[in-house]
Amino acid sequence: VAYLVVFHILFVLFVWTYWKSVFTLPIQPAKKFHMSYADQERYENEERPEVQRQILAEIARGLPVYTRTGSGGIRFCDRCQLIKPDRCHHCSVCAMCVLKMDHHCPWVNNCIGFSNYKFFLLFLAYSLLYCLYIAATVFKYFIKYWTGELTNGRSKFHILFLLFVAIMFFVSLMFLFGYHCWLVSRNRSTLEAFSAPVFQNGPDKNGFNLGFVKNLQQVFGEEKKLWLLPIASSQGDGHFFPMRALSEARNPLLTNEEQWEEDGIDEEPQGSGEASSLAIERET
Repeated sequence: VAYLVVFHILFVLFVWTYWKSVFTLPIQPAKKFHMSYADQERYENEERPEVQRQILAEIARGLPVYTRTGSGGIRFCDRCQLIKPDRCHHCSVCAMCVLKMDHHCPWVNNCIGFSNYKFFLLFLAYSLLYCLYIAATVFKYFIKYWTGELTNGRSKFHILFLLFVAIMFFVSLMFLFGYHCWLVSRNRSTLEAFSAPVFQNGPDKNGFNLGFVKNLQQVFGEEKKLWLLPIASSQGDGHFFPMRALSEARNPLLTNEEQWEEDGIDEEPQGSGEASSLAIERET
């Protein structure tokens, strides 16, 4: 009876987290990051690149945007016509910009980002435990198969098939889950692991790394009792992410989101070459 209870609990958690990973839609940036109709028309009708850069700078002036393109310019998506928030990327499969995009997962047929990254991690974890539990409970019958205690031919096939499939998925999920655990501990997404985010100081692969505990809290929340449940508890709204104190000390722009909302303006650095370094990032 205890084996069946554990089996059904793991099965329910597996199905629940998979369902949440599949049907939790990725979140697009808020309207304040989108171009207004007037700005869009002004931007599209303008042929001079320097004026286009100025238009983007004016739009991004009151937004909490700190990361830049590789050339140091404003991150802009010409498909969605918006200023991209930090850690936001355009998904060509979903045809939309996704907040804190990690990757597009074909196994759940959904884009993994801010809205469902916790669910995806729990799905991997419970799938791993589910496969391990099946392999552990079937292993004793596998031993009986080799000792000749099983006489039913169909039972032999089912046991062999179930054991090898469980082990195969367990090994695959172990590497995938371990990799994402490493990403969470460093507060990186899959995209950021391959291409470090660029701040005004330059690329910094640890720009969002706040320490192991705070990194976990960003994904799972501060309520530890909710960490293992497929319930939304991630910190923030996906538009702004705290950065390392070192980055904030180097750059006066790296303040918190509350200051942006209160002041509504972008305090430019003392250097005079900032405006000339703005460039447009186009998604292709």
